[in-house]
Amino acid sequence: MSCKCEEKKFEMSLIAAGFGGQGLMVLGQLVAYTGIAEGRHVSWIPSYGPEMRGGTANCCVIVSSEEIGAPVVSEADVIVVMNQPSFDKFKSEVKQGGILLYNSDLIKAEGVRPDIRLIGVPANQVAEESGSDKVANIAMLGATVAASGIVGDAACVETLKEKLGKKKPEYLPMNISTYEKGKSFVK
Repeated sequence: MSCKCEEKKFEMSLIAAGFGGQGLMVLGQLVAYTGIAEGRHVSWIPSYGPEMRGGTANCCVIVSSEEIGAPVVSEADVIVVMNQPSFDKFKSEVKQGGILLYNSDLIKAEGVRPDIRLIGVPANQVAEESGSDKVANIAMLGATVAASGIVGDAACVETLKEKLGKKKPEYLPMNISTYEKGKSFVK
């Protein structure tokens, strides 16, 4: 799917939520960095629960063709959730016609409105098959980009190479492979 941001006027919001340590902040940052690389206006705001690792964490990202008036997202075009508490909290905050992507390995998706698109991704399984449980967020990133077009696919792969490949180049092939596997769950 190509980036919807190629249209003249474009704005899309994303909320990514889960437990601290699941990589949701990185997922949001990668979307934000990709939006910037595409020449868009971007906001990224993290929110952490009072706990350290294992507590709740989420971030809001807006990618827009125009200046962003307020970075707060109350209803998102796309929501990515990695655990049951986040699913229960954010499932009602998807805009009508929006997309809710969830980690089907950890979430029982119940009580979802019929006016949104629901996409389950076995992110933990994909990560384990890829060789590291730490890349479940990258599987969700691939599915998010494929389902929503919030940023362009090719640009996102370049961002992965730039932001993750420089720090630990030995893990780049695994990250790219996991990203591609995540996309395969979007029909």
